[in-house]
Amino acid sequence: MGTINSHQAVQEQYKSTNNLNTRISIHEKYSVNKLGFGNWLFSHYDLSPDIEILELGCGTGDIWKSNLHLLDKSIQLLLTDFSEGMVASVRDAFGTQDHIAYDVVNIEQIPYEDHRFDRVIANMMLYHVPDLDRGLSEVKRVLAEDGYFYCATYGENGIIPFIAGLLGEYGVTDTTNKNFTLQNGYGILKKYFSDIQRLDYEDALAVTDLDDILDYIYSLTNMLSMAELDRETLKRILEKEMAGGVLHLPKEYGMFICRK
Repeated sequence: MGTINSHQAVQEQYKSTNNLNTRISIHEKYSVNKLGFGNWLFSHYDLSPDIEILELGCGTGDIWKSNLHLLDKSIQLLLTDFSEGMVASVRDAFGTQDHIAYDVVNIEQIPYEDHRFDRVIANMMLYHVPDLDRGLSEVKRVLAEDGYFYCATYGENGIIPFIAGLLGEYGVTDTTNKNFTLQNGYGILKKYFSDIQRLDYEDALAVTDLDDILDYIYSLTNMLSMAELDRETLKRILEKEMAGGVLHLPKEYGMFICRK
């Protein structure tokens, strides 16, 4: 297999919703915290009436599916993603509504005027941005002077590092993208924002059907090194870690709330 650069790998991973839905479903089915990460994020958003929201990297729009009805109708919501497939998917999901718009947008070149948006959201995507400094500079540019920037990410002690640790003797290493994590995010954001708060979401996975976690693993481009392990071998390894028919996996997710 030839070398694929990181931007191409991300495009391949997100060109359709299949891989993303696989990863979302594992959390929906086995998360210990039943509130749900998206609902937790939404609960921390300050969404007062008469504001305009820009979401970058909206994916399938999952965060809005159970919360859209809670938005005041005076709020304008612009859902964007750099993937045309994702934008088409979320447009199909929410349809034509007066207060929702859709667009294909690259965070490194946001095609909107300065200080336009009262809230900017970029969840689980900043670590994919090739030029993160440029992307965050663009976020700051389009954010209103009294606006909020919300960005969610994972930590460096979650599911993938744990699984990689179990499989170390098979040559599997933790290839988690650490370009923007809970651990280093503050240092990156402080170059652009003066008021930054980190919030952590307490959760874990309790998996009872190993085929689900295997699907999850193979949906991740950064775990492709495990393709050399056949599925049944990997399943036997994980079975040894189960206790009482349950495989417990750590999760580390959270968000930063930023102001200029």
